[in-house]
Amino acid sequence: MMKISSVQLWVHDQAAALTFYTDKVGMELRSDVTMPEMGDFRWLSVGPVGQPEVEIVLMAVPGAPVMDSETQAQVRDLMSKGYAGAVFLTTDDVRRDFETLQSRGVEFTEKPQEQPYGIDCSFRDPSGNNLRLAQLPAQG
Repeated sequence: MMKISSVQLWVHDQAAALTFYTDKVGMELRSDVTMPEMGDFRWLSVGPVGQPEVEIVLMAVPGAPVMDSETQAQVRDLMSKGYAGAVFLTTDDVRRDFETLQSRGVEFTEKPQEQPYGIDCSFRDPSGNNLRLAQLPAQG
């Protein structure tokens, strides 16, 4: 059986992304490995506390030879608009977590609202990636 172990988000600044996801969102550091033999490539990942099987890789937008400058600019442009990636988080109390994250300095693009699928709100990371936080109805 296949399972998802990690997903990747492009970030402008790995240090700023790490601070945001750990200090503000409350995730934990999973990996932080720099490989000098690969031009100081840094594998940096975080994940939700209590969910060790899933991690988010915070990947710096690469330059040549991986991406030419035009592609790099396109990725950065999509990131700034919130279209380069999204993370969907769930919680048992979206309003509580909205207040907690706001008190830590997270700026929301949408406040909690009733939706057909539950209660949902949205915020963005320092690179522009969209994150949605939802409280879904109990399954039973």
